[in-house]
Amino acid sequence: MSGFDETFDFVVAGSGGGSMCAALVARVAGKTALVLEKTGLIGGTTCKSGGVMWIPNNPFMAKAGVPDSLEAATHYLNHVVGDHNDAPGASRARRQAFLQEGPRMLDFLMGKGLKFSRISSWPDYYDEAPGGSVPGRTVVADLFNVNELGDKAALLRPNFLNMPVSLEDALQLPHVKKSWAAKKALVRMGLRMITSKLTGKRYVTAGAALQGRMMQAALQAGAELRVNCPVKELIVENDRVTGVVTEKDGQPWRIGARLGVLVNAGGFAMNQQMRDTYMPGSKIEHTSVTEGDTGEMIQEMMRHGAAIAQMDSFVGSPLALPPGAELWPMKPGVQGVTAAPHAIMVDQTGARYMNEGGSYTEYCMRMNEHNRTAPAIPSYAIFDNRVMKNVMIAGTMPGSKKPAEWTEKGFLHTADTIEGLAASLGIDPSALRGTVDRFNGFVRANDDADFHRGARAYDRWLGDPFHKPNQSLGEISEGPFHAVPVIPGDVGTLGGVVCDDRARVLREDGSPIAGLYATGVSAASVMGRTSPGSGVNIGPSFVFGYLAAKDAVAGG
Repeated sequence: MSGFDETFDFVVAGSGGGSMCAALVARVAGKTALVLEKTGLIGGTTCKSGGVMWIPNNPFMAKAGVPDSLEAATHYLNHVVGDHNDAPGASRARRQAFLQEGPRMLDFLMGKGLKFSRISSWPDYYDEAPGGSVPGRTVVADLFNVNELGDKAALLRPNFLNMPVSLEDALQLPHVKKSWAAKKALVRMGLRMITSKLTGKRYVTAGAALQGRMMQAALQAGAELRVNCPVKELIVENDRVTGVVTEKDGQPWRIGARLGVLVNAGGFAMNQQMRDTYMPGSKIEHTSVTEGDTGEMIQEMMRHGAAIAQMDSFVGSPLALPPGAELWPMKPGVQGVTAAPHAIMVDQTGARYMNEGGSYTEYCMRMNEHNRTAPAIPSYAIFDNRVMKNVMIAGTMPGSKKPAEWTEKGFLHTADTIEGLAASLGIDPSALRGTVDRFNGFVRANDDADFHRGARAYDRWLGDPFHKPNQSLGEISEGPFHAVPVIPGDVGTLGGVVCDDRARVLREDGSPIAGLYATGVSAASVMGRTSPGSGVNIGPSFVFGYLAAKDAVAGG
């Protein structure tokens, strides 16, 4: 290699989930590692997210006596993800590599002092499928005192949850009026806030805790992290990727990579032109990813012959956007409303057309599919006053007075009768009344005969844990009645370059591009077009970042 301004053994483009893990693997092997982040903050969308990793057969499950195995997880993914020629990112070889190496990746990180735990209850999204887990396979980082990063603390991207509360406790807080466990969680959070002020500690949670811990570990191991350093080009010599072109002081800066380059620079959720090409009808205003998720690294890999797949797919996030929310960095989800007892979702004809619980990715896929035959974007969440009193709606607290502009601008519709609500929405009153009466009959029978809502553990987990006999089913009968529009948003794309089970980027003919690796949503998802559980983006991002670095260190 020649003509480089500087050279490292391993170079990573992007600082999202898996990037610092890969850099840490390289450093432990005695190799130099550099992470280049194009924005001014470290951590990517992972940092602002819940930071959950879906890792089957993880050591925390065994410690808690929760059964799992490689065989059970394999059965589960084979059933839920399946084998599809149009989803090569989810090949059986890649799925098996993810399942086998996930626990090993965790062991590696914990061996370097990283602290993790599991959420005690977070069911797989298809827990009724063969091999599904009702307790769940989630792993999260422990709370992290960001001050331990010293002068680098300001570089860590903020999280959506700006409170010193564990994700486990945060999941309890909405039930504080009904649950002693939630009250205790609130007390723990209050005591931690007081202690933090007295000791000068500044705790972060969720994705910021995960990425903060990874950032600390990578820096302590001697990896170099740089912000405001976008990768402009891949350098290829003799059919091998040997480096990247970035910027320094506004000028091109060529960095060599002796062992290889890992691309973990996000997907294309913030690139409207790519959305128009691959996901027509979707909008950047409806995503919650970071500003750097603009797809140019996918395009650059394509320029060098990389195959792409699953580009029409995304990680769904059903949204209810009140006036002005298009500009919010984290868009307000609405599934907590539609999956609650005393609520349903209908299309613009007043017809119910799906299980309002279940996987958020499938939820949004169903909206898009249904919209091809009936007007369903937006659809409407229909709920009675108990939901208004007890559930967060569009980022507002349960029971709180809603902004007047919600009604003035047609976001929130309220009426004393179902027929009056239908008239406000422009729906045939008899059609909506028939849909509500039919659903209420299902509730009384404790059996949603149309869509089986409440039959699986995950549906019930999304509902009200104190509602009997089914946490997911409740009659819509207590006025006034309310409605808000629902649209299919996303928290990232699922399409990208096709990789093998070592995270090597592949050409259309299946041959690897030497020296080039990809993980995260820069790569076509190992989950295909599905979301089998919480953390199925972040978990694989870490695992394939880990595998990429191991392969590069071993000589590619």
